[in-house]
Amino acid sequence: MSQDPKVIRRQKLRWRIRTKVHGSATKPRLSVFRSNRDVYVQLIDDNNGKTLASASSRDKDIVAVAGNKVVKSLNVGKAIAQKALALGITACVFDRGGYLYHGRVKSVADGAREAGLKF
Repeated sequence: MSQDPKVIRRQKLRWRIRTKVHGSATKPRLSVFRSNRDVYVQLIDDNNGKTLASASSRDKDIVAVAGNKVVKSLNVGKAIAQKALALGITACVFDRGGYLYHGRVKSVADGAREAGLKF
């Protein structure tokens, strides 16, 4: 593991969150990873260890949209919600991945809620 204090702190937060947040096939975990440039989200069934759907700001339809990173994160949230609804998933639990709930992480959640996903 990296010795960077910020990385260690986020990893400890992730572990603490993961003890409380658990996804199933009917109510998967919506996991968010935020890099400096992009945002990646996955719907994960923790019982089987499977990723049910994923979306990122690197997808072709989201890259084509003009805007800053927060706007692209909103579109990523809408995209993952559309994929979830296509699979018949209407509810999930939100895993912020150790990041603070503001900015791009909040934008992903807002986009998913706007598109019809409940959590």
